[in-house]
Amino acid sequence: MATVPKLIPEIDALLGLAPEEVAQAVLTSANALTQNGLFSALSVIGAETIYGRGYSGEVGYPRAREAEINEALGTAWLWLEINMLIMPAPGANGQNGHRQLTRRGRELLAAPEAFQSFRQAAAFPKALLHPAIADAVWLDLARGDFQVAVFRAFRAVEEAVREAGGFAPQAVGVDLMRQAFNAKNGPLAKSTDPAAEQDALANLFAGAIGSYKNPHSHRTVEHLDARDAQEMVSLASHLLRIVDSRRPARA
Repeated sequence: MATVPKLIPEIDALLGLAPEEVAQAVLTSANALTQNGLFSALSVIGAETIYGRGYSGEVGYPRAREAEINEALGTAWLWLEINMLIMPAPGANGQNGHRQLTRRGRELLAAPEAFQSFRQAAAFPKALLHPAIADAVWLDLARGDFQVAVFRAFRAVEEAVREAGGFAPQAVGVDLMRQAFNAKNGPLAKSTDPAAEQDALANLFAGAIGSYKNPHSHRTVEHLDARDAQEMVSLASHLLRIVDSRRPARA
């Protein structure tokens, strides 16, 4: 039986892990201890399962560090609820403390390697992303679709620059960025800024589109992990906010 003590047998390891890391073991255990589609905190992280033979029939952790263990498992359970991987069962069962897996919880159990991507995405605050891309891009990150997330974010930058600058639909890519932020006549350039700063901003937009949007448009980019993707979409969000700040000046 896949109880938490069996999945994480070393107490020091359990207590050293972050709540979202312990949560994977708790979710796996909940699935294994499900009866008629239901489980409860008592059956999954309760004393009989964690410290004694109880529901699992297996020896659990010794009680010497009970308070620390209970806190580690309790915060992992809370993480699962906050991130909607488990939910109260309908009706009286839910009122009596029974839980069931959500669709997202079932999906992550079916693909354990996806749990790490979800943890990393959940730790990345969606509020940091520009509203134009927040929902779709955050979900791409959570699914592990890193290339899609990066492409979607920088495509939004390209579309925002085109719209804010009043360019035709055919205007794309690096050339569009350099025209939009051209120090002499670019519609999104700020004439009060020093010329060097205007050139630097044009280079920033052009470099970002050339480095992050164009490659994902034309080929599969290898070795892109969650951290890289998060940093890239954060840059895209920053660029979108710059475009927003230039709209009133253009008007």
